[in-house]
Amino acid sequence: MTVATELFPGGVNSPVRAYRAVGGQPPVLVRGQGARVWDADGREYVDYVSAYGPLILGHAHPVVVAAIEKAARAGGSFGVTHPDEVRLAELIQRGMPALERLRFVNSGTEAAMSALRVARAATRRNLVLKFEGGYHGHSDGLLAKAGSGLATLGLPASAGVPEPVAAQTLVIPYNDLGAVEAAFAGHPERIAAVIVEPVAANVGVVPPEAGFLDGLRRLTHEHGALLVFDEVITGFRVAPGGAQQLYGVIPDLTVLGKIIGGGLPVGAYGGRADLMDLVAPVGPVYQAGTLSGHPVVMAAGIATLEQLDDALYAQLEEIGAELEAGLRKALPEARIARVGSLLTVFVADFPALFRRLRQGGILLPPSQFEAWFLSAAHGEEEVSRTLDAARAG
Repeated sequence: MTVATELFPGGVNSPVRAYRAVGGQPPVLVRGQGARVWDADGREYVDYVSAYGPLILGHAHPVVVAAIEKAARAGGSFGVTHPDEVRLAELIQRGMPALERLRFVNSGTEAAMSALRVARAATRRNLVLKFEGGYHGHSDGLLAKAGSGLATLGLPASAGVPEPVAAQTLVIPYNDLGAVEAAFAGHPERIAAVIVEPVAANVGVVPPEAGFLDGLRRLTHEHGALLVFDEVITGFRVAPGGAQQLYGVIPDLTVLGKIIGGGLPVGAYGGRADLMDLVAPVGPVYQAGTLSGHPVVMAAGIATLEQLDDALYAQLEEIGAELEAGLRKALPEARIARVGSLLTVFVADFPALFRRLRQGGILLPPSQFEAWFLSAAHGEEEVSRTLDAARAG
């Protein structure tokens, strides 16, 4: 059999999967159920990767699986609007009313890229302001100091990005309103948008400081720029209405992904109707996608969002708080950050912690800069097993 290293760069189809930051060979996972996954050798792990966020219900949730099977049997994609596109959009809008219009795409990268295209068209400006460590996909203009992937590999930016493209992106420290004010002062009437992960989650979990998001809302309004929330990770995870509900700050445009596809490839961008009506075929901003709104993806998203209620979020908060408290006792040298079901353990020797927990049957994201993701399938048994492995060192 041909080995993966002969077929793919580094043997993987996304860089962090190579496990170079933690050492050892990555597992070959073949099955998941609830909060557990199994490798090709039959070994079981408690899973905190959760496909890097989409699986808020856990692996192979029966309602989601049934919806996918039904949609697949019905055929498609059809190349025209499907009823499930409308239904999923309604569910998203119910949670996030600020998305007066939205457009489905196939990835978070595509969604962020398209949202900024709209912002530039609306403001007739070229510059975009982002924050160090904020990851908004791998489009050329957004790869400067861009979070977990580059940080894990020790890269400041990506090769192959033309300097004139990179120069259109200003990068400043997260949680630093003074730097935002200085950027607007230094580039008067040139900044089209500020794009931000409202909870930074690609440098490990870093919550916004009090007043930071409100300050971004105020400054963008004062300077005629748009505020774009990248809620690919936080959307429908930290609250039913994402971080914009949790912190009470409403952006002009929102970028979504992960959970809204129930574990299948998806993205979406949306916001004020006047801005989204700039998108073709209504307006002059061109963006298209042959497989956007694929019926199978829409079905998985609907099945997932329909399960998300107040009881589920309360359950996620309870189990997240229990895991956090236990880890603080088990790892007194660590710094732990958590927002809802997002958690990061910051330690001096993350590779050693990773290997110890893996030996104990706990699978973490293989990078200090990735969040741990809990699901509704994680419970007392999974937390107990995790804490036992953490204490084993």
